[in-house]
Amino acid sequence: MFAIVILSKNYASSPWCLDELVKIMECKNKLEQIVLPIFYDVGPSKVRKQAGTYALAFDEYEKRFKDNIDKVHMWRDTLTEVTNLSGFSLQDRHESEFIQDIVDEILHKLSYALPRDTGDLVGIDSRVKEMMSLLAIQSNDVRIIGVWGMGGIGKTTLARFVYQKIFNYFDGGSFITNIREEFEKHGLLSLQQKLICEILMERSMNIRDVDDGVLMIRKMLSHKRILLVLDDVDQLDQLEKLIGKLNWCCPGSRVIITTRDRHLLIQLNVFEIYEVKELNNDDALHLFRLKAFKRDHPAKDYLKLSKQFVNYAKGLPLAIEVLGSFLIGRGEEEWESELERLKEFPKKEIINIFQRSFDGLHETDKEIFLHIAWFSLKGLF
Repeated sequence: MFAIVILSKNYASSPWCLDELVKIMECKNKLEQIVLPIFYDVGPSKVRKQAGTYALAFDEYEKRFKDNIDKVHMWRDTLTEVTNLSGFSLQDRHESEFIQDIVDEILHKLSYALPRDTGDLVGIDSRVKEMMSLLAIQSNDVRIIGVWGMGGIGKTTLARFVYQKIFNYFDGGSFITNIREEFEKHGLLSLQQKLICEILMERSMNIRDVDDGVLMIRKMLSHKRILLVLDDVDQLDQLEKLIGKLNWCCPGSRVIITTRDRHLLIQLNVFEIYEVKELNNDDALHLFRLKAFKRDHPAKDYLKLSKQFVNYAKGLPLAIEVLGSFLIGRGEEEWESELERLKEFPKKEIINIFQRSFDGLHETDKEIFLHIAWFSLKGLF
């Protein structure tokens, strides 16, 4: 998944190394392998321009391979290409610290590189495809995409999946969850610190105040092609203090904002607003079956009842999950009894219960929330 190329002063003196580098860059372009160049006691500019010891090596190659000069040109082009990648330069740093930075970077990228099973994310594939089209990550412009929809509709799930899918195409990134809640509890300074630490790969960062944080973020965003997700935003001031203006960002950067407030995205003048809609009937029934039966083909006796429960959830994924999860192992009579209780309560109020949940709910808290939501629902009857 990764190739670490250590470019030393004498790297170019080895035709074998140069042939290997050509192959590595082919793997990057064809197989999406992640390449990290390490400039060990040699500046990136010398490698890019083939100067210094690199110039001496290529002067020799021009004579040695005069009958195969295309090979020499290919080596030159490949060296130039690899220096355009985000890498590490030793300079005057201690080697142990330098190595630790490389390890941290790979671990960070590796956490998003492994493929994720989408079996339980019903309807996610079409949404991801639409989001990828809007993001157009190969384009070198700056794009801010708003993801808008009601609470519990799946905005955070979609943003997280897309983030994991494309994270490795960027020099750095940050996924800030539950901004609305974190802002109420800890204020903007805490959010700024988290964003800066994640993008700079630092464990801690001393920021004096919010204005100081704004200056640091502006400087940081202008030097790195980053991927940033701001989840559950509900105030314009949060956005202004975390991403500022479009011209703060380095070309090629992408920002995804999830929110329940469409007007907020209009005020920010985002590139595009993607509305996350309710699941269609087929997907809603599929998700309900997975939660209630752990498979997509339950007993025929439960088909009619399943459709009735799905009807009450109104295509809201979180509501479907809660209803399905608490019907596991219950008999048909219990299903009918619970359904009658639901019928006594207005559908709109049921949906409102789930919309009041946090959009950015962490996976480890999900089961706890399911229990709370269900018993809150039952307590209303």
